[in-house]
Amino acid sequence: MAITSTLCTSFKQELLQGVHNFNKASSPDTFKLALYSSTASLDASTTAFTTSGEVTGTNYTSGGATLTLKTGTPTTDGTTAVVDFDPLTFSNVTLTAAGALIYNSSDSNKAVCVISFGKDVSASASDFTITFPSTGASNSIIRLA
Repeated sequence: MAITSTLCTSFKQELLQGVHNFNKASSPDTFKLALYSSTASLDASTTAFTTSGEVTGTNYTSGGATLTLKTGTPTTDGTTAVVDFDPLTFSNVTLTAAGALIYNSSDSNKAVCVISFGKDVSASASDFTITFPSTGASNSIIRLA
C-alpha cells in the first residue's frame, strides 16, 4: 500500500466541468481533510473519500474535519492559480497517520488531492495540526500551472 502526494486525476476533469467551488467570497463548497494510516492506498486514481485505510483513534471522527479556505484564495502567483487552507487541528487525539485526503463533502465526497506525510506521524492525547505551506506557485497545496 502507498500514499502518493498528488492532485487527483478526477479532480482535474471535474474542475473543467465546474464541479468544485473554491470561491471564498461566494458560498464555497465544503472541503474536508481525512487522515490515513500507512495501510491506505491513495494516489492520482483516488476519486472519492473512503474509509479504507482511514485512521481510527481517540477523538478522531471518520471523515476528518472541515477545512477553512485561506483569506485571499483562490488567487494567482505569476501564471499559476493557487488555493490554500488555514491550519487544521484535530484536538486531543491519539492516532498515527501517514497521509491525508482533501475531498469535497458538498459534492459526493469527490477527491481533490492526496498528501503523503513521508512517514508515520503520531499524537498521543494531544493536538494533531496540519499546517499548509505558504501561498505561492511553488508552495500552495493546490496549484495549477
